[in-house]
Amino acid sequence: MENLKYKRILLKVSGEALMGDQSFGIDQKVVARVAQDIQKAQALGAEICVVIGGGNIFRGVSVAAQGGDRVVGDHMGMLATVMNCLAMSNALNAMGVAAVPLTAIAMPEICESFTQRGAKRHLEEGKVVLFAAGTGNPFFTTDSGAALRAAEMGCDALMKGTQVDGIYSADPKKVPDAVRYDTISHAEVLKQGLKVMDAAAIALAQDSNIPIIVFSIHEPDGLVAILQGGGRATVVSD
Repeated sequence: MENLKYKRILLKVSGEALMGDQSFGIDQKVVARVAQDIQKAQALGAEICVVIGGGNIFRGVSVAAQGGDRVVGDHMGMLATVMNCLAMSNALNAMGVAAVPLTAIAMPEICESFTQRGAKRHLEEGKVVLFAAGTGNPFFTTDSGAALRAAEMGCDALMKGTQVDGIYSADPKKVPDAVRYDTISHAEVLKQGLKVMDAAAIALAQDSNIPIIVFSIHEPDGLVAILQGGGRATVVSD
């Protein structure tokens, strides 16, 4: 077992990352690559929880934007996260990594319902635990769900795999001279209104003393490098 900087982590992956070069849905090659990163991290001795967004399939806010019921839209978005978690757990199990999806909404024919005790037991048994359906409540993002589960599971860090290699003062794809931060505090993220995660997620991580590490999910072995104290990322901590 390696000497890891973070022993128990929650990895938050955006749904959009699973699309690859597609405009919609799940690219199995991307799922397999992320699963390989998780496999390597676990092999080093890390205990890993995973939350995946649903934006590659459906965004609940899109229903409200078109005049529909936000609650119904958010429930649809939760189902999208279940699909993504099933795809990732299937890929992990196929690699020989025991993985179990737990959902915040009861659907016993598909997967086990989340309880803190049950999730911790699975982790202690050496399984990768995937949390689906967000918090199970409308009006809360999967970022908030990730921060909540990280706090409940006593994680040492919340790793957010994004499309870029850290936190910038503005979208670097739109603002070429945007400033990149190596470190920044939770309070400063909130003060500047930086869009790395929603405010509720940042505040919960701050209250729970959980650092947020933002890195590129597309960087090969990026997760492993960060766990070993290296890699390119922005660390949010107080």
